[in-house]
Amino acid sequence: MARFDRLTVYNTLLADGMVPLFYHRSADTAQHVVTALAEGGSHVLEFTNRGDFAIDVFSALVKYAAQACPQMIIGVGSIEDAPTAALFLAHGANFVVGPNFNPDLARLCNRRKIPYLPGCGSVTEIAIAEEAGVEIVKVFPGSSVGGTGFVRDVLGPRPWTRMMPTGGVNPEEANLRAWFEAGVACVGMGSKLIQSEWIKAGNYQAITDLTRSTLNLIRTIRTKV
Repeated sequence: MARFDRLTVYNTLLADGMVPLFYHRSADTAQHVVTALAEGGSHVLEFTNRGDFAIDVFSALVKYAAQACPQMIIGVGSIEDAPTAALFLAHGANFVVGPNFNPDLARLCNRRKIPYLPGCGSVTEIAIAEEAGVEIVKVFPGSSVGGTGFVRDVLGPRPWTRMMPTGGVNPEEANLRAWFEAGVACVGMGSKLIQSEWIKAGNYQAITDLTRSTLNLIRTIRTKV
């Protein structure tokens, strides 16, 4: 069962402005990463369902975070169907992210009052998702569907739409400034933030430092847009 209600999750996503995402097959490594993110000031993590027995790692991570990082909101990503989502919801997922929109998944999440952020790559997909109750759509893959220009073009006639690009986002100031000036609500960031070489070397402090500096940068950018 989710520890955080839907409004708390949405407000935290919008307040942080960044959703870190990653997958690792080791529960111990995942715990180190979530601690590093929390120490860097992040309150959100999307653990992606991208490997065998991901549910086991996810379940252990949720239990660990409840004790070690109680303010960390953990959701699951790379979910394409309702049965898989239900499995992760039973293990404590606080939100669900997918590469595409699935109406059955939307109904499940609405029934359980869980935020659902589906991947959308066109105005029609975004409109259909919003009709199903989606508050924030994942623009995916962000750089391939049109980047910042796509965001601006959508928000022109649809200023109420909230978008979270994933793919094509990195911690550099010019990149983040371009996305937020275009009007995104928040950004998803994976390997550019949680870098594989740092994980291999056990350099979790680097993840903490980059998380902190990126969140500070986002806050600074937002005050000027």
